[in-house]
Amino acid sequence: MAFNKKYIPLIIGVAIAAGVLIGGKLNFTDTSDRLFTSNSKKDKLNRLIDYIDYEYVDDVNTDSIVDVTVNGILDKLDPHSTYIPKNELQRVTENMKGDFVGIGVSFYTYKDTIAVIRPLEGGPSENAGIKSGDRIIMADNDSIFGRDWSNEDIIKKLKGDKNTKIKLKVFRKGEENLLDFTIKRANIPINSVDAAYMLTNELAYIKINRFAESTYKEFKKALDAMQDKGATKLVLDLRNNPGGFLAIAEQIVDEFLENGKLILYTKNKSGRVEKSFATRKGDFEEGEVFILINENSASASEIVAGALQDNDKGTIVGRRSYGKGLVQREMALGDGSAVRLTVSRYYTPTGRSIQRPYENGHNEEYYNDYYKRRSSGEFNDDVNIEVADSLKFTTPKGKIVYGGGGIIPDIFVPLDTSIQNETLNFIRHSGLINYFVFEELDKDRKNYKDISRQDFISDFEVDDEVVMRFQDYLNSRGGTRVTFVAYNKEMKQLIKAALADQLYGSNTSEEILNASDEMVQEVIKLSIEQ
Repeated sequence: MAFNKKYIPLIIGVAIAAGVLIGGKLNFTDTSDRLFTSNSKKDKLNRLIDYIDYEYVDDVNTDSIVDVTVNGILDKLDPHSTYIPKNELQRVTENMKGDFVGIGVSFYTYKDTIAVIRPLEGGPSENAGIKSGDRIIMADNDSIFGRDWSNEDIIKKLKGDKNTKIKLKVFRKGEENLLDFTIKRANIPINSVDAAYMLTNELAYIKINRFAESTYKEFKKALDAMQDKGATKLVLDLRNNPGGFLAIAEQIVDEFLENGKLILYTKNKSGRVEKSFATRKGDFEEGEVFILINENSASASEIVAGALQDNDKGTIVGRRSYGKGLVQREMALGDGSAVRLTVSRYYTPTGRSIQRPYENGHNEEYYNDYYKRRSSGEFNDDVNIEVADSLKFTTPKGKIVYGGGGIIPDIFVPLDTSIQNETLNFIRHSGLINYFVFEELDKDRKNYKDISRQDFISDFEVDDEVVMRFQDYLNSRGGTRVTFVAYNKEMKQLIKAALADQLYGSNTSEEILNASDEMVQEVIKLSIEQ
């Protein structure tokens, strides 16, 4: 049996919301004098808020009214202009900056206690001696366990200014007394490169999960490492990447295109066009590149794919991308909140806009396009992709490409049948498998202590008993009962990948998952044939 279908729209909705929040950036040249001159429309809104503040019969939180008003205005614009409240802005900014100041642990709030999944490699906690499975009980003499502590409260307590110290008391299995640690806070990276490793002797794989400020540096470091290992071909995995900074996407494209090649151009309200060209730098101009995209690859991901496709560089593999061709600029609103406002459209080198149509701003039909495309059969056969002859463009070498809603790949790969299974799809996104794996490891971490990363990838096998325990674990949490008889092999791989993530990190986890990934395997075949 499958899980209740109501969870699937929630999962997809969260992914789309993440994509909306992290659009590209451009320089905004208008001055504040020009932007914020007094006029009757603003006076009208200001006067209404004042009347409510001073004259309305009941006490009202006018901040919440302003938030509703701002959202109401943006809802009438385009689907990607969005408001970021004050209480969310710091988290969003850190995510896109690519680091924060903290102690460097990945953790769960497990049974009302902070349980360390893994100290980050080279971080202050690892250097101080914190280990996987440790429970952080106290921080600076404050107890930080129990139901009164939310994840936000815990993170706020552990974060702080750079080079400040925090004293921790830690419970560790096998130790009679609590352990004391003093940790100096430092910059902790939020990695945007999930994996980088060699698929074959000459074919490398790099996966990017978003385009943050730090992404180009991470990518360049990974690319250099892969070239040192002999890579002359590269798989750049941009699947489920919702985008980010436009300038970072341009830098990455520049690694593949020769000097003077057009990367993209933008056009704003007044018709002003700005063009971006490749420079003399670029360490993979002679290399062969494959770009992996799917229906959740958006914005900056589509800039990379479109620039390479239109310049006849490399091969785009996968399914039609999301279709976001608008550029946002983040602007502060003066109270700690901000708005990301669409300020221009971008066009690929052949002149196509890949923004899919929208009407009346944030309309439901726009966000339900995923379901429309899925029900039409587009994810299973490229003949079902709708194209318009009026939006046909031609690359320098004569290849036909289309605008009007996403990047259509050169090589189509249908949606994996296991991903279409509702039970497996729910398990992949629910996080339950990670909690289960943590409990499995926590029983006796010594069992894994002497297994090297490579031995784990090559030789470790998840046995049927573990799969049955996970099945019981899920069923004990209520809802529709599930059985893994039909996809025992897939569950073993998912559990092994989750174990790898907690033991060795995302690079190992991705390597395990990619061993049976249909798109990755297709690229391996293509690279051999070419």
